[in-house]
Amino acid sequence: MLELGLFYIAATVSLVSTIMAVTRYNAAHALIYLIISLLASAIIFYLVGAPFAAVLEVVIYAGAIMVLFVFVIMMLNLGASGDTEEHALLNPSMWIGPSILCAVLFGEIVYVLSGAQQTLAGQVIGPKAVGLELFGPYVLAVELASMLLLAALVGAYHLGRRYFIDAREQDNG
Repeated sequence: MLELGLFYIAATVSLVSTIMAVTRYNAAHALIYLIISLLASAIIFYLVGAPFAAVLEVVIYAGAIMVLFVFVIMMLNLGASGDTEEHALLNPSMWIGPSILCAVLFGEIVYVLSGAQQTLAGQVIGPKAVGLELFGPYVLAVELASMLLLAALVGAYHLGRRYFIDAREQDNG
């Protein structure tokens, strides 16, 4: 019964942080909430008996993909006006929500990893089985997803570059 309670806590944190990510005006704030949502999803994977999927969630999504998003945001730097707006939006009160959600997840992780809690019933799937499935029948889907991410990165760069050049021409004209 306690396993189910931990599952619902992680699910609630995931839902709240996802809603906050979607409703944030600033992209950096949305990324913070999205990372919390992905970490909560990793805890859910661990609780249902998929520790390898939980590790992949943290390493690939919360790690690599979020670094890519931060890189794109940095690449689309809008100059001094963007820096001023970011400093105005990045006040200490902005960290209260993410800090509370992370504290809840941290408490849950400590409790689960202390050995006091067993995962929900399920079969543990190892990395070999995941690799065989991903690069067996689903290799085309994996490659299409990587090409989609690359196309989105190039598109965001060109859209941001065009906006920056148009804004510079208006300032000079």
